[in-house]
Amino acid sequence: MDQQMPLSVVVCAYTLDRWQDLSAAIRSVQAQRTPVGELLLVVDHCPELAARARARFTGVRVVGNRERQGLSGARNTGVAEAGGAVVAFLDDDAVAEPDWSGRLLDGYRDPRVLGVGGLVLPWWETGRPDWFPPEFDWVVGCCYRGMAEQRSPVRNFIGANMSFRRAAVLAAGGFRTDLGRVGTRPLGCEETELCLRMTARDPGGVLLYEPAAVVRHHVPAARTRWSYFRSRCYAEGLSKAAVARHAGSGPGLASERAYLRSALPRALARGLRPGSGSSPGTAAAVAAGAGATLLGYAEGRLRAAYRAPAAPVRPIGGGAT
Repeated sequence: MDQQMPLSVVVCAYTLDRWQDLSAAIRSVQAQRTPVGELLLVVDHCPELAARARARFTGVRVVGNRERQGLSGARNTGVAEAGGAVVAFLDDDAVAEPDWSGRLLDGYRDPRVLGVGGLVLPWWETGRPDWFPPEFDWVVGCCYRGMAEQRSPVRNFIGANMSFRRAAVLAAGGFRTDLGRVGTRPLGCEETELCLRMTARDPGGVLLYEPAAVVRHHVPAARTRWSYFRSRCYAEGLSKAAVARHAGSGPGLASERAYLRSALPRALARGLRPGSGSSPGTAAAVAAGAGATLLGYAEGRLRAAYRAPAAPVRPIGGGAT
């Protein structure tokens, strides 16, 4: 690992509407106890945001997304621009704890480790709704009940808090730009597909979950509504279908099958059990969330049956597609 610049941090942003969140994310990186080698802000096709960031932020390299619009293209641009041996990604509405960078880097002492991801905790702007089951915190981009709780190998990371060896990302071809979020469209799973592709390419490689590397993810009031919960679950089903199309339903859905067999039945039972402390709406949320996700997955698989074969992954820096 390059000892002079071991870590580049990439924050991707697309709108001025989250300026306060973005500023907090930038400050949290600059306040790390283990200083980062460089901090890059990749702006996704929003010239006004790029101009304001260049004028307001010091110690931040602001670059524009050179690939297809969306989070995947922005992340690929960050990887291409990064000078560090390790590239970490922090969401523009998340704040890293002061020891975050050091905790991530510590995982790379093992040469088998291709990537290290951390714990994502929700910061509820208006408080957690009493009906919102912890098993569904992935809806708001956070770690959820049923995930590993100790340092351990995992299949994939949560995108708000993840890092990779830059060389491994480049070798795998980067994030697919036909997957993932564009603006406010609540699709995702591009990081899952990349993780699967990386470990398929290097079967001896390890993706390490380090819960001591903590970030707190802002959850605004709009994301605590039933309408967002249902639409995000449906979009997750669509996204999982896309991952299965690229990676196969075996590796692509292994974690999801375990989640359906274990975490969700326990959540439903807890919601229905008198005296459990759960809101009466929790069981309904579990059932509705699972149903919407399965519906989205079925719709995604049906769409895939009528699509042309998936395009190959373009190398990072290959331009917009």
